[in-house]
Amino acid sequence: MQPGTRTTDGRGRLYDSILETVGNTPCVRLNHLPPEHVTVYAKAEFFNPAASVKDRLALNIIEAAERDGRLKPGQTVVEATSGNTGIGLAMACAAKGYPLVVTMAESFSIERRRMMRFLGAKVVLTPRELKGFGMYEKARELAEAHGWFLAHQFESEANADIHEATTGREILADFDGQRLDYFVTGYGTGGTIAGVGRVLRRERPDVNLILSEPSNAQLVASGTAQERTQAHEPAAGHPAFEPHPIQGWTPDFIPWVLQEALDESYVDELLPVAGHAGIEWSRKLAQREGIFTGVSGGATVAAAMEVAERAPTGSVILAMLPDTGERYLSTPLFEDIGADMDASEIEVMESTPGYQMPR
Repeated sequence: MQPGTRTTDGRGRLYDSILETVGNTPCVRLNHLPPEHVTVYAKAEFFNPAASVKDRLALNIIEAAERDGRLKPGQTVVEATSGNTGIGLAMACAAKGYPLVVTMAESFSIERRRMMRFLGAKVVLTPRELKGFGMYEKARELAEAHGWFLAHQFESEANADIHEATTGREILADFDGQRLDYFVTGYGTGGTIAGVGRVLRRERPDVNLILSEPSNAQLVASGTAQERTQAHEPAAGHPAFEPHPIQGWTPDFIPWVLQEALDESYVDELLPVAGHAGIEWSRKLAQREGIFTGVSGGATVAAAMEVAERAPTGSVILAMLPDTGERYLSTPLFEDIGADMDASEIEVMESTPGYQMPR
């Protein structure tokens, strides 16, 4: 072995199921993008087995329903999702033997549908003009008509609970004895900010909690309350919503799970982020840090960098990276990334005589 060769020693355990590998994702320092007077870390949720933060809530919703008897052996699970929760549910349902039906607006990326179907789920598309509320209503309709188990990611207590029990505890452990001044996240269901907020308010109350939402869909910042049913489900789409390119962030209603974070003052500051900034920072993370995350991760880092610019010297910031960039191949994130060689690549090819591609 060469001196200095990197070695690994394994995890010191064997796993009985892929589901046991959910969580314990790393916090990784950004070395080239942040301003010099602060330190920025990113919590890389694409290290989860189905490559997103939603693996956590998907697994806990299923296991909580198993424990209390709401989910029966062999019963079909149904849920409305923009993709990541559906992929996490597809993984969990495949491992546990439950059929899964996902409802999904046709505007979300094609590769997400294909991944869910690859994992054995059925994907029912709803018209894009009905937005997130349309796919939500379709899932509810299917559950009522067929007696299926509706996962209720936007209302389930199991959502924030798993982030309190895992994500928040991981942050405490990783920053034990270390400075941490800001925690930055967007929201899809609100489970991350609610669960982590519980932990940090209790154990690290000095940490500032920053919540981001799309600049053209500022539902929380609007101050307009969400219409809800008695079961805390959205009764209608939110009037402040506009379509935005940050898939996984901010459906067209304020989720009940998020409401806890708002009501309990887990949010110290609300920052809007433009969709193009999410795309820009996702590309910067890939090309300057070697970190491959999606538009939602880029948008979270965009917010973190805004905080970084004005943070006191020595501040430490942690940003959530919800998923992998591979979820976005058919979206604007990759629209400038060609499959064919560009002029600079042709120039490299022609710089030596062998193995020339025909022009």
